[in-house]
Amino acid sequence: MSHHYRQQHFQKLKLEDALSYLDQVKIRFGNEPGIYNTFLDIMKEFKSQIIDTPGVINRVSQLFHGHPDLVLGFNAFLPPWYRIEIPRNGWAFIQSPFPSQVSPGPGRSRG
Repeated sequence: MSHHYRQQHFQKLKLEDALSYLDQVKIRFGNEPGIYNTFLDIMKEFKSQIIDTPGVINRVSQLFHGHPDLVLGFNAFLPPWYRIEIPRNGWAFIQSPFPSQVSPGPGRSRG
């Protein structure tokens, strides 16, 4: 399967994309530098694997709630098999082929 190719392609994520996204965040929250700094902290923890992919998606979509374009722009940083979707009600959710990795809410245990 072409899985390996996709992985390599992902690792060559255009640095410009990432940098222009960071610029966007910085400009958008120009009067709230704390948000930008929090975002950088989240990214550091994500890189050092203190938080996993669903965790980072959760935190970013909460941090940027009300800015759906930024939440969706964050897809650029995610592995190809993860996608953040924002339905009309405005709450981001994760599309992933591994439902077992997204922990179910309380009282929703199946089986």
